[in-house]
Amino acid sequence: MWICLFLLTLPLLSTTRASIYCENVLDGCQGGDIPWTRCYEDRIASCIVRGRQSSFIYRRVNWTYEAKESPTDEHRFQVSSLALQTSRGAVSESEVLLVAAMIPHTYFKLSSRSGRRMLDRPSTVLGGLVLAVRAGNYPVSGLSQAIKLNFKHNKQVEDGVCVFWAESPLGDGTGIWSTTGCDTTHTESEFICSCNHLSFFAVLVNPVLTVDERDAVNLSYITYIGSALSIFLTVISLAIYICHHCRRPEKAVGVHLQLSGALLCLHLSFLLSCFWVWHSNEEVEDWVCRGLGLLLHWSLMATFTWTALEGFHLYLLLVRVFNIYVRRYLLKLSLVGWGLPTLIAVVCGISGVYGKCRLELTDGNNRTSSAEICWMSNHRLLVSFVTTVAFPSLVILCNSCMLGVVVFKLWGLRAGGGFGAALKKMTGEEWSKLWKDCATVLGLSFVLGLPWGLASTTFISLTGIYAFTILNSLQGIFMFLWSLALSCKSRSDHNSVKDPSTQKMMTTSFNN
Repeated sequence: MWICLFLLTLPLLSTTRASIYCENVLDGCQGGDIPWTRCYEDRIASCIVRGRQSSFIYRRVNWTYEAKESPTDEHRFQVSSLALQTSRGAVSESEVLLVAAMIPHTYFKLSSRSGRRMLDRPSTVLGGLVLAVRAGNYPVSGLSQAIKLNFKHNKQVEDGVCVFWAESPLGDGTGIWSTTGCDTTHTESEFICSCNHLSFFAVLVNPVLTVDERDAVNLSYITYIGSALSIFLTVISLAIYICHHCRRPEKAVGVHLQLSGALLCLHLSFLLSCFWVWHSNEEVEDWVCRGLGLLLHWSLMATFTWTALEGFHLYLLLVRVFNIYVRRYLLKLSLVGWGLPTLIAVVCGISGVYGKCRLELTDGNNRTSSAEICWMSNHRLLVSFVTTVAFPSLVILCNSCMLGVVVFKLWGLRAGGGFGAALKKMTGEEWSKLWKDCATVLGLSFVLGLPWGLASTTFISLTGIYAFTILNSLQGIFMFLWSLALSCKSRSDHNSVKDPSTQKMMTTSFNN
């Protein structure tokens, strides 16, 4: 008798064990023989709902009406009646099962061997959640009436794009985020996705790097104190260069002198522009602020122009060493170094470019504030981009190449038979020369303005912002150390005989 009872209850037991609770479907599909997304879509339609679950929709809806649901306060979607009708196939039932769930983005592993990349820069999933929507028993794609999905955000994103999860053909559970069949509309508070199919949906965004109030105060102190120190030490550097130039005129010292003068004007005009805005309560832009904006722009252009001329002078010293005669060399460099920025600043001043520039700041708590400086007006974006982004980027690129030439020359001088073999045979004196070469390269990197290239890191991390602020606000200090090094080098040249090849490389100058 018990055998008959066992045979009768066996199908019931098997069915009970085959069914799983809905909250366990996601973890139960991990590590299987088939991709977990395919397993999830198969099992979620037959799972058992136990109690009320947050961020989860599981209900039967009438396919003749449009379905609107909101798994969370930040996510909502609407499925057209056409999509619901397509999902039921040939079944004559008036209702279809609609399932929606929020899945953490960590479950979606990008395929490393996929040949396609949907975005040209790193992005993150908005809110870290993926919206999975499934209806009926048949796949839904190629709809003429798009499915609408809304993803709210808190304005801490630059832009975003609606994507869905495309499974890798390798069948290893990985895939890519694809934009095929999805259109994106961005409003002030949300992203609206219009897709022609049902799948796993998300919005890939580029988060805006935010600076909280404490870091903003720290960066302000670093900037103002560093600029003040740079002004003081740049004045000393000018005195050192002038004394050195009077004793022993050299074209390289003359170029350093001009660069230090431009750098002094830059830090001085920056502090004056900031302090004037602080102490000026007038809403209307006055002529003093416009003048300070012109001075700051002119100083910045002059600094980068003389930085470029430093790279040009280094090119003549190291690359075109012999048979060079440039008449009135410093005069011609001065016409370019001071004349070009003056011409640009005058044209911009006549065009009414300068005035108060307002910067809108947003911290991590979505609190907004503003900061002002005497600079170029906010609507003059093209002029600002060409003169303060494109031109400096070109200068930094050229000077980086010149620094590479310097390293190559020093490498050739110190390691004639291979750098590795030379390191093993180096004596204490040769190690001292190597450290001096490293100090020379480091000093030249500041003279050539390479720390300005760290501006690109300010869009990536807070560390990049601190590094850029510290190195560039203290640029006058590094120029002062460079002037001291040249002064000590000049004194040692009178008391010792240097390596002829190094001496020829570092002391070549031009006649008037």
